[in-house]
Amino acid sequence: MDSKSLQKLIAVWFDEDIREGDHTSLCCIPADAMGCQQLIIKDTGILAGVEVAKEIIRYFDPECRFEQLLEDGAAVKPGDIAFRVYGKQLSLLQIERTMLNIMQRMSGVATTAHRYQSLIADTACHVLDTRKTTPGLRYLEKEAVKIGGGMNHRIGLFDMILLKDNHVDFAGGITAALTRAREYCKAKQKDLRIEIETRNEDEIREAIATGIPNRIMLDNFTPEQTRHAVALIRSLTTANPADEHYIEIESSGGITKDTLRDYALAGVDFVSVGALTHSVKSLDMSFKAVK
Repeated sequence: MDSKSLQKLIAVWFDEDIREGDHTSLCCIPADAMGCQQLIIKDTGILAGVEVAKEIIRYFDPECRFEQLLEDGAAVKPGDIAFRVYGKQLSLLQIERTMLNIMQRMSGVATTAHRYQSLIADTACHVLDTRKTTPGLRYLEKEAVKIGGGMNHRIGLFDMILLKDNHVDFAGGITAALTRAREYCKAKQKDLRIEIETRNEDEIREAIATGIPNRIMLDNFTPEQTRHAVALIRSLTTANPADEHYIEIESSGGITKDTLRDYALAGVDFVSVGALTHSVKSLDMSFKAVK
């Protein structure tokens, strides 16, 4: 996320939390009192959000000094210190919750992505995120997925064409949907990758026959059905990933940590998992005063 967009988000976060003033801190902390607080890890996982924390602190009080001890992507455990911040006690107290909320959320996403990708680290398959993100936090959650070792699917509806079952049904079928997608890209002079969701082998054959899709999604296929589908696709197209006509294969739909490896071993290139962002436990951490 670019700095300007992030600053807009930060402004919203502080308006949500502080509004006309932090009355609790203002009533008992002298305006000129200086101090230090440090970010303490209280759980095991992958750290994410350090760079965002810097921007939050810089936005609120540029005079604060940031002492970084750990970087985004670091494997952390209880007791680790990620960084220390020196500055006005009032600033540190008002920054605390907003910064922690973002870092805990991003670290939870990064940790989840790391756990999923680790299950298939010995395969050529990659775990993908989805658009099932927290409104307003998509860019940060998708950045956290990358920090944790996963990969991003499309960011939104604007950077890729993904023809799902409803698009196919409304358009009148696989061929009609793909043909319109190609014509649209040509008319709008858009260089967008085209992916299509398929529900059975007949739809796979029809999609391949058009010569249009860059990626085929296998939606709600069992691992056994996935193996057959992968064999079919590779028999009808090139099996060489370096070939420009190579069609990527993605599995999607209800895939869990227990079934992830079965899909990866079936030969797909990607497995998309909504749980990377929609069912995440935040990583526990605290921002405590250094006496």
